[in-house]
This record gives sequence, C-alpha cells and structure tokens, in this order.
Amino acid sequence: MPNPNTTRWTVSVSIETDIAVRSFLAHRGMKKGDLSKFIEEAVKWRVLDQTMAEARSKFADMPPEALESLIDEAVAAVRQSNAATAG
Repeated sequence: MPNPNTTRWTVSVSIETDIAVRSFLAHRGMKKGDLSKFIEEAVKWRVLDQTMAEARSKFADMPPEALESLIDEAVAAVRQSNAATAG
C-alpha cells in the first residue's frame, strides 16, 4: 500500500553516480530501499546549504556588530515567545 506521505520521483543520473552511490550504500550494509532515504537526506542537506548561502549573501555587507545585534534580538524574541507559551 502506498504511503500517503511520500511521492514518487523519476530521476536520471550518470552511470558513474549510480555505481558510486550504490557501492557507498552497500559498503555500509544498506539495502536497495535505503537509496530513497539517502537521496531524501542528500536533497534536504542541499536545500539547507543553498538556503544558508542565500541568507549569508543577503547579510554579507552588514557590519559584524550589527549582524550580532540582529541575531541577539531574534534569539531574545524567540526565547520570550517560548517562555510565554510554556508558562
């Protein structure tokens, strides 16, 4: 029975990439079904990496002190929000 929380992809990769990934998984005792998990994790990391690079580029011209202050304000706001929710 199909999992309603997943979707099927059809992707094409080079033969070299296919062999490399399958060898990597096999050496670690992983099975055929683990390929989907491996791809999903790799995609998540790539999306995070690209998102972080994009965010960093938007703040690249900001002085470090101003950026630190902005981060401190955001952390304080989240902590205050969490404390209000928990209390």
